[in-house]
Amino acid sequence: MPGWLISNNMWHEMIVMGAPLAEKVLRPAAVYVFLVLVLRVFGKRELAQLNPFDLVVLLSLSNTVQNAIIGNDNSLTGGLVGAFTLLAINYLVVRFLFRHRRLDQLFEGKPTVLVEHGRTCNKALAQELLTNAELMTVLHRQGFDGLEEVERCVLEPGGTFFIQRKLPPADEVAHDAVMARLNELKGKLDLLLQQQQPGGTA
Repeated sequence: MPGWLISNNMWHEMIVMGAPLAEKVLRPAAVYVFLVLVLRVFGKRELAQLNPFDLVVLLSLSNTVQNAIIGNDNSLTGGLVGAFTLLAINYLVVRFLFRHRRLDQLFEGKPTVLVEHGRTCNKALAQELLTNAELMTVLHRQGFDGLEEVERCVLEPGGTFFIQRKLPPADEVAHDAVMARLNELKGKLDLLLQQQQPGGTA
């Protein structure tokens, strides 16, 4: 077979889509809507990837829906159309939800308080299917030794954790500041007394 004919076949397979354009647009759109709804239903822990199982699920999920997005079309044009469709849909959805905050909260859900005043909220942990061991792992990653150091821990809709460190009481902070100031004044007074004694430097 002549080389130019092989080259023409290669370009034909790369450029000519194996499925109608409408199908190439509808497939990614349907998969996008399905994944958004599924991730919304199954909670925030999948996005947080708290253990290897969550990571395996997300990786397998991308491979599972791959054929649903591209179908039997392996052409370069078909792949680019599918990718552009996903990006365009996401842009439109985010832009729409940005203008309608109530719908945004409905789709994303609400934050979940997991720790309040150093105490775990067991009902919230059960709701998010989180164990105490997984919570402690999250705290250790953020540099906390234990719950006694945590004032508040919140699992955000996007799967991120907001952790607020427990601060000392205001009166304790004021007391420490006064003591530090007194120690500073005491040091200056001792130095002044030493200078006034015989043999001291003037």
